[in-house]
Amino acid sequence: MAKHIHRNLAEGYVRGAILLAIGVILQLTIGPVEWSAFAWPTNAITLSIFVVLIVLAHFFSKHSVALQYLSSVHASVSTLVYALALTIVMGLTRQKEEGTWFSNMLTFWPFVLIYAKMAFILGMVTLKRLNAMFSKNSPHRFSLHNLAFILNHAGLFIAIVCATLGNADIRRLKMITATHTLQWRAIDEQMRVMDMPIAIELKRFIMEEYDDGTPKRFASDIEIVTRTGKDFCATVDVNHPVKVDGWKIYQFDYDADLGSKSQTSILAFVRDPWLPSVYVGIFMMLAGALLMFLGTGSGPGTGMHESSTFDRFSKSHNNSNL
Repeated sequence: MAKHIHRNLAEGYVRGAILLAIGVILQLTIGPVEWSAFAWPTNAITLSIFVVLIVLAHFFSKHSVALQYLSSVHASVSTLVYALALTIVMGLTRQKEEGTWFSNMLTFWPFVLIYAKMAFILGMVTLKRLNAMFSKNSPHRFSLHNLAFILNHAGLFIAIVCATLGNADIRRLKMITATHTLQWRAIDEQMRVMDMPIAIELKRFIMEEYDDGTPKRFASDIEIVTRTGKDFCATVDVNHPVKVDGWKIYQFDYDADLGSKSQTSILAFVRDPWLPSVYVGIFMMLAGALLMFLGTGSGPGTGMHESSTFDRFSKSHNNSNL
């Protein structure tokens, strides 16, 4: 039994190493991942195809050992190890937009492929548990444990996929505002002038200084006018954005030569249309964790006495070594 477990795990690590090698080849031949190519609606189409492939893989897994492997604990463990290793490298390496390989992991093919495989496995495992949960002859019928399992895995799937594919739709703009002027235009990262659905007039620039004259806080009192008919005043701080019509408006910069007497203020506009979907995934994971907590110590009938796949794997591994 132990040899069988170790062999399956070794197979998982070998498959993961092959996937990493493919990623390195792609990195060397076609360059880093260009997420800008996945802007709307390409990312929505990609997500739809990805979900369809998962459903098809789940449906045909009954007749394919290779597809069954993708929903196994061995595939999950090996992929998770590679994902954690790459994530640790990402955390220890300074990430730069103009960086390559380890210095810009989000465009590093091995990193992207490993996380894509992990998302695929999450989808397969979730469908497998859903199928077992609603199967009449299955011992894994509806229970808090199963519901928590599905919420955790489906939530993680949604968070990973939406955060990744939605990256191409994030917009970051800067607007130079001035007193007595209603500004409708902003500049994107390619220095292109963009007409905005939001206009801003600077009412007053605020600066608080330390005793030595260095800035302690700078903010802007502004009037916001939108094409949807909104007209209101607000104060924008560096770490306290104003939210309006899907945009977050941050204090970014000011006229350093004039300091506290600055008559202009540079504001940053950020829009991430996929962020609500990411939050849905996170809240699903929190709900799953809460259900697991509520079900701890419950008696028979709750389903919380059932062990998870990882628990069963650990028990079988320990028993085989006795």
